[in-house]
Amino acid sequence: MQRLFFQISYSKVLCIAFEVLQGLQYMNKHGIVHRALSPHNILLDRKGHVKLAKFGLYHMTAHGDDVDFPIGYPSYLAPEVIAQGIVKSTDHMPSEKPLPSGPKSDVWSLGIILFELSVGRKLFQSLDISERLKFLLTLDCVDDTIIVLAEEHGCLDIIKDLPENVIDLLKKCLTFHPSKRPTADELMQDKVFSEVSPLYTPFTKPASLFSSSLRCADLTLPEDISQLCKDVNSDYLAERSIEEVYYLWCLAGGDLEKELVNKEIIRSKPPICTLPNFLFEDGESFGQGRDRSSLLDDTTVTLSLCQLRNRLKDVGGEAFYPLLEDDQSNLPHSNSNNELSAAATLPLIIRERDTEYQLNRIILFDRLLKAYPYKKNQIWKEARVDIPPLMRGLTWAALLGVEGAIHAKYDAIDKDTPIPTDRQIEVDIPRCHQYDELLSSPEGHAKFRRVLKAWVVSHPDLVYWQGLDSLCAPFLYLNFNNEALAYACMSAFIPKYLYNFFLKDNSHVIQEYLTVFSQMIAFHDPELSNHLNEIGFIPDLYAIPWFLTMFTHVFPLHKIFHLWDTLLLGNSSFPFCIGVAILQQLRDRLLANGFNECILLFSDLPEIDIERCVRESINLFCWTPKSATYRQHAQPPKPTSDSSGVRSSTPFFSTECPDPPKTDLSRESIPLNDLKSEVSPRISAEDLIDLCELTVTGHFKTPTKKTKSSKPKLLVVDIRNSEDFIRGHISGSINIPFSAAFTADGELTQGPFTSVLQSFKGKVIVIVGQVAKHTAEFAAHLVKMKYPRICILDGGINKIKPTGLLTVPSPQI
Repeated sequence: MQRLFFQISYSKVLCIAFEVLQGLQYMNKHGIVHRALSPHNILLDRKGHVKLAKFGLYHMTAHGDDVDFPIGYPSYLAPEVIAQGIVKSTDHMPSEKPLPSGPKSDVWSLGIILFELSVGRKLFQSLDISERLKFLLTLDCVDDTIIVLAEEHGCLDIIKDLPENVIDLLKKCLTFHPSKRPTADELMQDKVFSEVSPLYTPFTKPASLFSSSLRCADLTLPEDISQLCKDVNSDYLAERSIEEVYYLWCLAGGDLEKELVNKEIIRSKPPICTLPNFLFEDGESFGQGRDRSSLLDDTTVTLSLCQLRNRLKDVGGEAFYPLLEDDQSNLPHSNSNNELSAAATLPLIIRERDTEYQLNRIILFDRLLKAYPYKKNQIWKEARVDIPPLMRGLTWAALLGVEGAIHAKYDAIDKDTPIPTDRQIEVDIPRCHQYDELLSSPEGHAKFRRVLKAWVVSHPDLVYWQGLDSLCAPFLYLNFNNEALAYACMSAFIPKYLYNFFLKDNSHVIQEYLTVFSQMIAFHDPELSNHLNEIGFIPDLYAIPWFLTMFTHVFPLHKIFHLWDTLLLGNSSFPFCIGVAILQQLRDRLLANGFNECILLFSDLPEIDIERCVRESINLFCWTPKSATYRQHAQPPKPTSDSSGVRSSTPFFSTECPDPPKTDLSRESIPLNDLKSEVSPRISAEDLIDLCELTVTGHFKTPTKKTKSSKPKLLVVDIRNSEDFIRGHISGSINIPFSAAFTADGELTQGPFTSVLQSFKGKVIVIVGQVAKHTAEFAAHLVKMKYPRICILDGGINKIKPTGLLTVPSPQI
């Protein structure tokens, strides 16, 4: 980029003017005023097209209220800006608060710039700053601003030789009264640009990833594709977005603050040096000049890409254009492909800091997301490996199935009208992840408020519960500049993982959830479950904030990101496994302590290894039968349709459908009190059939084993009496009659199948019987004896009888 230069043709002046107006028009549509427009901030690219720079300072500083210096350059300030002077909102009553500068102030600045370009000289060079400002204010008393400026700078002859359309443009831009001055949008429609405007195609903002517009409508191909393929010296890095390049620059060792310190833009001094040298009794001090570090430094710092390019020197051009149809490798090819493959096996924290690995992952995810939802399956597949932090926000949205015109929907929600929840939101926001600079900023609080309020207003059947702000935080952080996407992700996340948790009366939902969680603890860690139950340390005392906020109230954001990367790949039962994994990390301390100590332990939760938590959660999930976490109040399964060509969001931990349609062999709902009375979870008959790998062949209905053997090994314990067992039982099951199974001391009675039961300790053991109370008691006894993975067949043996899968032992000869 090079800055705007002088002494150019009049046609070029019009072209520059039109392109600057295009930029101003786009900014004005987004509510932004430049206010610092000057030749320094109008750059030209290699093709000579205009790029506006430093346009965000006035907006970022709350219209100059947050800084101690005026925004803008004296020679280019509009008269109304000068007349207003430097004002602070804190110096005025709310009713007297000065209005911020409007879009027309930029039009005046553009007029001064165009005047300088036309005459080939800078204005007001012979005047000091105060004289410049006074002169500009006196222009209110003249009839022709252009002539007065020309006479003042000795260029009247040049002005008289200007084409009429250029003179007309200058007069319109330099209209003294802003009420009579045109806006950028009005100027672009003026006849002065009748010859220039046809050269430019109207700017159309590309359709965003999540919109109802056709994203491929305006795609164009290079004129000579063959030449493009031959260009082996292309600067592929320059084709990536500025966000990607800056992110990779930081990974390669770039440090923006260090660069600014080296350029002496950031200056620091010891606090002792900021004290006044002399202080009199009346408080007057002498000796310290004004601290320059609080004033504007307009220096432009160029960040060198040498270190990044050197880090990526072995990356071939083909890595920037991965083949999405190639299922042989998850990673694009590069000259250092062996090193890249090795990086994929490293811990996640190391992968996220590897520049070359992240480049490949970012490019791959960028291409996959641009093909969403067509490439939804492959996004799921790649997310199993890892999700690059830069692409996490969009990837989460894809995993949650966000689609449609999300911006139009969000904009249509009334976020301004006061509602009863406003006060609670205002109280919660300042306490939510305020260690983070983004979320703790005034703008972060405003965005929090709007997104939370939009959710409350758009879900009238639900209410705001404390913790919803924590749930919102990860989505807002990742989509800080896209509130609509943060809202859409949150709206998709809650029904999937927290269905009906935010009802006004959610006690029945919470109680069922905690009961199932308690059963999961007993299923995976009976010793810990026994101890916690004995001391009365039930999940109601510690787990509600876990699940109500999906652990966002417990962990900092950087841990939540890694945890949710996996959570979003699982179904609504995966949080149970996360909860058990957390308890298992604290297992030794919990087993060694009583009730009071456990309360203190959870009041300030110790450091949790989140990577270990994720690994163990996945392992627990794989060992848990699908129906063991059945909840009556879970989200009903959605009907699946193959017409779209996109499969449902299946958890990657299993090849099964997460929400199978309900059948006669599915689990039945039971009263909450009955569920609480059972220590071990129930599983459905269809789960049992699947896990036993039974199938029906021919018309004899003889159960046989499937050839597939990927399921965890399982033992079925039939507790009916021996006569009923002989009449028909599940193939491979053992018979331990309930009536004689345990001694008076609660020990297992020694019998022919006792050793078999003990040999399956650690495997899934399903208790089958005819009386529900007996099966629950038998399972509870085994849990007391520290048998893990004990579950009960829902409906008992009667559920299996209609299937024809019961077998009868062959008569002995």
